[in-house]
Formats: sequence, C-alpha cells, structure tokens
Amino acid sequence: MLENKVKKNSYFDSATLMLLSSKIGNVIGSNKDVAVMMGTESNKEIMRNSGLLNEEGTTASPNDVIFAVKVDSKEVADEAFNMAEELLAKRTTQTDSNTEKKVHTVEQVAEAYPDTNLAVVSLPGDLAGREARKLLEQGKHVLLFSDNVTVEEEVELKDLALEKGLLMMGPDCGTAVIHGVGLGFANELKRGDIGVVGASGTGLQEVTRLISNHGGGLSQVFGTGGRDVKEAVGGRMFLACMDILEQDPNTSKIVLISKPPAASVVKKIAEKIKKMSKPVIACFLGADDELLAGVPCTVAHTLEEAACKAIDLDELHTEVDTKAIVSKSTTQLHAEQKYVRGLYCGGTLAYETILILKKELATVNSNVAVTAEEKLADSTISKGNTILDLGEDEFTVGRPHPMIEPALRGERLLEEVRDPEVAVILTDVEIGYGSNPDAGSILAEEVKQAREYLSEQNREIIFVSTICGTYEDYQGYDTQKAILEDASIIVLESNAQAARLTQAIIEGRN
Repeated sequence: MLENKVKKNSYFDSATLMLLSSKIGNVIGSNKDVAVMMGTESNKEIMRNSGLLNEEGTTASPNDVIFAVKVDSKEVADEAFNMAEELLAKRTTQTDSNTEKKVHTVEQVAEAYPDTNLAVVSLPGDLAGREARKLLEQGKHVLLFSDNVTVEEEVELKDLALEKGLLMMGPDCGTAVIHGVGLGFANELKRGDIGVVGASGTGLQEVTRLISNHGGGLSQVFGTGGRDVKEAVGGRMFLACMDILEQDPNTSKIVLISKPPAASVVKKIAEKIKKMSKPVIACFLGADDELLAGVPCTVAHTLEEAACKAIDLDELHTEVDTKAIVSKSTTQLHAEQKYVRGLYCGGTLAYETILILKKELATVNSNVAVTAEEKLADSTISKGNTILDLGEDEFTVGRPHPMIEPALRGERLLEEVRDPEVAVILTDVEIGYGSNPDAGSILAEEVKQAREYLSEQNREIIFVSTICGTYEDYQGYDTQKAILEDASIIVLESNAQAARLTQAIIEGRN
C-alpha cells in the first residue's frame, strides 16, 4: 500500500530530507520505497514517476513536506511517519538553538558576511538558478551544487559570471578545491603546482587523490558541471578555468578531465591549448584521439594515466598479485560464473570501468551505457556484464546520493549475489568531505551478509573494490583499506586497476 502524508508550511533543506528518507528506509526495510521531499511541482513529478505519489501528496504546496512510503500495512506506515515527525521536530529545535547569525535570503547573507566572495548553492533546481544569479550580481563566485537547472539558465548564469570575471561552477558541480579548501565532495589534498579543470565529480577526485597520494600536489581544482562541455553550453566555464590556471603563478602544469566533450568544444579547447605556455594533460574518457591530433598536449586514456602523467610516473605500484588472483579464480568459481556486476557510487568511475571492460568484453550493459544497445531497459534488473551508476536520478529519488548513504547499494548487492552466473562484484568506496564517515565498514558488512548466503549455496564470488580518497582524509585511507581487506575484499590502488583485474578474471571465464 502507498501512503502519503503532507506536513504543511515546513521548509527543510534537501540534504536533511534525504538523510531522513534513508533513516525511514531502514525502518521499513527498503530504501527504494520511501521519499521525503518538498512539495514543488518538479519533486511531485519525480515522485509520481517513481510510483510514490498519491492523491494526498498532490495537494502539497512548495512550502510543504511530503512523506511517502510504500509498505505492507498502515501500522508500518504510521511508525515511519511518527519517526519522521520526531526527527524533524528535533532538527527544528537544534536550528532554533543555534547561536550563529540566522539569515534567510541572499541579501541577508551578503550583509551579514560582507567579506565572503564565494558561495555554495544547494537548492531545488527551479529555485537554485535565481539565487545563483543574485550572488553573481553581488560579485560572488558560485559553486552551484544543485541539478535540474535548465540549460538555458546555465548559459545565462555563465555569461553573467564571465562578464563579471567570476567563477560559475555548475550546475550539478559536485567537487572543487579552491586555495586548498574543499567544496562539495572533496578530498584533503597536498598543495602543489598542478592545476586541474574537470567536468566530472568523481573523475576529478580520482585524478587529484592519486596525484596527492603519489608525490604530487594541487594548486587549484575547478569543477564546471558535466553539461558545461556539451554543445549547448560550449565549454564556457571549462575554457575560463583553463585561462585562470594559465595565468596562475602557482600552477606549472594543467590537467583536463571530462567524459567525452562535444566535438565543437574539443576544438575550442584544442585552440586554447595551442596558445598556452604550460604543459597540458588531457583525459577525455572515451573521446576520439583524433580530436586532439596535432595539439601540443599529452593525451591520457584513464584517470590513473592522467595522474601518472601529471607527476611524471610511469605507472602506479600495486601490492596485489593480480596474476595469482586470476589464476586462483579458475578454481574458486563454478563453470557457470562468468559475469561482472559493478555497483558504483561514483558516476565517472562507473563510466571509466565500462570503457576499460569494453576493450575485451563484447557487451557491457549499464544505465549509463556507451551504446544504445547496451542501455538497460530496466535498471533494477541486471543482465550479463552490468555496470551501474547508483548515483543516477532513477536510484536517488528523495534519497541521499550513495556517496553519502550507500544503503541502496547494499540492497542491490544482495540481489546480485543470488545470480548463479555472477563471478565478480566490483565496487567503489569514496571518502573525504561530504562522503559517508565510514563507508568501508558499510561495504564490509554488506559483503559479510553476501558471503553468508553464498556459503549456504556452496558458491564464491570475488569482491573487488577501490578507495577514492587520500591518506589525509578524516576517514583514513589506510583504516578504510584495512576494513575492506579484513572482509576479504581485494583493494586496488586505482579504479582503472580494479577494472583491469575484473576484466582479466571475466575474460578467463569465457
């Protein structure tokens, strides 16, 4: 049964509501059948498409909170609703007792904090653009974390920013590190002379954390939002950030990161590289190398390679004996076990894995597939070799991004181990600012439960993972690695290494 409840005239930010949704999911036993969102028209449409909106929910206004649960009984629904009310009441009490300056508008922020020059905006998409414009008009740089901002509004905001000589990072910009300060999802990076511009969040994190962990340091790390390098936006902010790094006296080398930009944008980037005085490493995952033919830059084909090129390292060392693992897998696994299932929290990492696997495997299915033929008709059902980006909207309706709360992955992981044809489960663990405080322990517990089931079935599956983080991150890279290895999860130094090991295992099964 589907139950909705509307809490009138009660505003809470999306992060609070998503975390609340996750807690309710734990109560009802499923994170897929719960949503807690403000009653905006766009949110109601998302809930409607997900089968979580009933007639009562449609009456909500943008100033109301909608609680939605799909459960077996009214008693369970009431328990979930009561829990939600208690947690929101507690949150309200904590907010009221806060002694910091209380501000309710962008204008009040500017007045209360006159010396600030950069703002992070995280609001519903239909409101975010308007507030970002106000900040730009007041001379503030903006990191726009929100998504669901129209492409037309993105272009207008970026044109305004460029006119005023300001940064407009986003929309849907998840990562930046400015003067050593992390914004959004970010890692604790060593300072140095390598500047990075990226139109991808975890792609930026993977490259910069590998640089930091292996002897290099970062000057500035700019995110632009993934749509910036598409035809409609034309690389406006990507190109502007390249100019900033070219002029920055603390930057001596520049790294460019993106999923495939539009050909017209690559052409603009190439023309700018030709005029730059600093060496450039370009990693446009999956793009045609011919687009940069004759351009004075170093082309990298994986995030790992981009990091190595930036610090003049031939390759990353790994303590894992991959040949022995591939050999042992032939005796560990049953004859019918021949597929990989990738459950990724980081979207760019999932995309990179697909590209690596496709070099040898005929078909790699996904919700973010490279070809239309490999696009899953239903993302809730894997088939053959499947790599999932669990951060896509279809999985995160009213729920925290899996980098914050990876509970959804746990549910899917237990589904995947029930498939007798699965040989490898490939995952990622993100640490750093914004990410879950103990993601390694969560994954270790998920694998423990999976192994209990597999033991009953007299089967084994090889679990492979990588940690996107630095030794300085507060969760502790070494601590998280030890937790995973204690759970018999194979941990590789980079996502590319994890994908290559998985490819070798699957190739050996066929």
